[in-house]
Amino acid sequence: MMPDFASLQGAVLTVATTIIAIGILQNAIYLFQMILAYIVLRGRGAPQDATESWWTLSDVTLPISLLAPAYNEEATIAESVRSLLALHYPNFEVIVINDGSTDATLDTLIDAFQLESVHRSYEESVEHRRVQGLYGSSDHPRLLVVDKENGGKADALNTGISLARMPLFCAVDADSVLEADPLLRVIQPFVDDPERVVAVGGAIRLANGSTIRAGRVVSIGLPTNPLALLQTMEYLRAFLMARLAWSRMNALMLIFGAFGVFRRDIAVAVGGYSHGTVGEDLEIIVKIHRHLRDLEQDYEILFVPEPVCWTEAPESLAMLAQQRKRWQRGSPGDFFQACRHAGQSALRDGRRRWLHQHPHRRHPGATHRGPGIRSDASDLVERPPGLGVLRRVPRPYLFLRNIHQPRLPDP
Repeated sequence: MMPDFASLQGAVLTVATTIIAIGILQNAIYLFQMILAYIVLRGRGAPQDATESWWTLSDVTLPISLLAPAYNEEATIAESVRSLLALHYPNFEVIVINDGSTDATLDTLIDAFQLESVHRSYEESVEHRRVQGLYGSSDHPRLLVVDKENGGKADALNTGISLARMPLFCAVDADSVLEADPLLRVIQPFVDDPERVVAVGGAIRLANGSTIRAGRVVSIGLPTNPLALLQTMEYLRAFLMARLAWSRMNALMLIFGAFGVFRRDIAVAVGGYSHGTVGEDLEIIVKIHRHLRDLEQDYEILFVPEPVCWTEAPESLAMLAQQRKRWQRGSPGDFFQACRHAGQSALRDGRRRWLHQHPHRRHPGATHRGPGIRSDASDLVERPPGLGVLRRVPRPYLFLRNIHQPRLPDP
């Protein structure tokens, strides 16, 4: 039987046309992002240096808790914590979470900073594993070290959120190298619009080829390794073009896990970081978007293009493949989880509308949760007989305040 060359030619032409169309579309998106990023950068002007930022913002900054999860980082943890404590910022605390390390990470911290067991009252605002001990030092009043059962990075960050006392928290990697003033650079959007801004990320640079001394980048250079050089170009495109464009459209879906500042109350409202996810930094941003859109609340998640953090890129194919596999596993998982939450939210909203249109079908001893009240439990909560039906409305959010909304009578 002779092959049908016409059909084969048509299939090849279809595949080739599809590949070309996808390439054209991708490059069109890149061009759009580049134009939008150019507009944003032109509007920002030249960045301020560390001294100018200090004198401009030091009197109006908001307190921040730095959360640094650590697991088996005995060799570098002391130097990393010293770098965090030396940041140029007027009011912050450093919370290092030892996530059940099996090496001498905790002992190294105790010896390096003369830590002693301390007591600190806190509320378990989000779910996390058991805390085994808290350590502090009178020589370093900004530092709190938490020893907890192993639960992964997301669980360690949730522990830090529960223990944090500041209205903002900054999630950092303990092995990352920070600029001297990263907090002053990312705090500007919160100062400009404290009601609407809920999270801010900063640009991440690759330290391959640069000189680092005492936890600071003293000279910037290009890597000689071809893989690291390609990743340097990739990071520049991703952070200086894509992130700026998505931020301008308020569609930013990822704040890099090495450095990001969040409003603590919003993170608590969405349940903190979810357990069992590969890309916890992507997943929490998706949850924040979904939560605030369900509440129909005006908000912004922003990105600042100034470099705030330096990290090492893989220089071997094996390490690069391992990193990219983890990223690729995390993105689809978070996407489908967000779709599932969106479906559940749509079902809840439909049920609320149905109950509103058919009030006679509602149980006489139940409380109706008004729109904006998110709960994984049933929308109907049993109440003692005779109390009637009470309609609750969402509490308006006031930043840094604790105002209780009075219950309204039945309409």
